[in-house]
Amino acid sequence: MGYELALNKAWDDLAKLNPANKLSVKFLADEYSVDLQEKRVSSLSCNVAAKDFTSIIILHYLVQRLKGLPKPSGEWLTFREFSGVEGYYETYRKRSIEPIIRKYGKNPEGIKAALERLPAKKVATGDIGIIVEAFEGVPVLVKLWKADDEFGPDANMYFDSSITSIFCTEDIIVIAGFVGTSL
Repeated sequence: MGYELALNKAWDDLAKLNPANKLSVKFLADEYSVDLQEKRVSSLSCNVAAKDFTSIIILHYLVQRLKGLPKPSGEWLTFREFSGVEGYYETYRKRSIEPIIRKYGKNPEGIKAALERLPAKKVATGDIGIIVEAFEGVPVLVKLWKADDEFGPDANMYFDSSITSIFCTEDIIVIAGFVGTSL
């Protein structure tokens, strides 16, 4: 029931754009079918209905895609650099950054295995970095740093500045959580 209002609004916003009755969208390593008549978002890999929070993110993305997505700017920002996120940082870090540090803190090179599972590519940044294409046109840069004598391992996510034209703060937190746990 907690997502019902947001989900209904997302369906209404999508319907107002008069798209085809069936749409598809790639989100990380999965492809989803969106059926406007049935108001159902389903994973094509396992033919199971998406959870409500996943459906909301996908519907929000589709609304923006149908309106016309902004091109990635190439300007990478951390979550803290977005305006109005002060009260959200701890939740963001717990859902996105901490899972990466737990999984790859002792072996940052292990993140390369994600390149085989996700739409991602290695980049030369941090001790190791990858760019994950969360949705088409929505890149997320993940940087990892190895522990040294002074500091423990660390990680951070960077978002193309165009993401704030596509998603609200809450959606960005959810997407970051998906990326963090998918790696």
